[in-house]
Amino acid sequence: MYILAMKSIGKTIQGLRKKAGIDQIEFAERTGVGLRFLRELEQGKPTVRLDKVNQVLDFLGHHLEVVRNGKG
Repeated sequence: MYILAMKSIGKTIQGLRKKAGIDQIEFAERTGVGLRFLRELEQGKPTVRLDKVNQVLDFLGHHLEVVRNGKG
């Protein structure tokens, strides 16, 4: 899956969380991030901490990957 913007990352994480049947409060507790951070992440805030994004994705069994975009 290719994701090009933080809004897309946030919506993807939100979808995975909902698919797992976990509400935001429980998810924040289980992943070790704050509820405010999770809400901002799911809303696509462009300045979230990457280590925490990775922490959330790791819990979901996913990861971020940097790939060359072919422009150079």
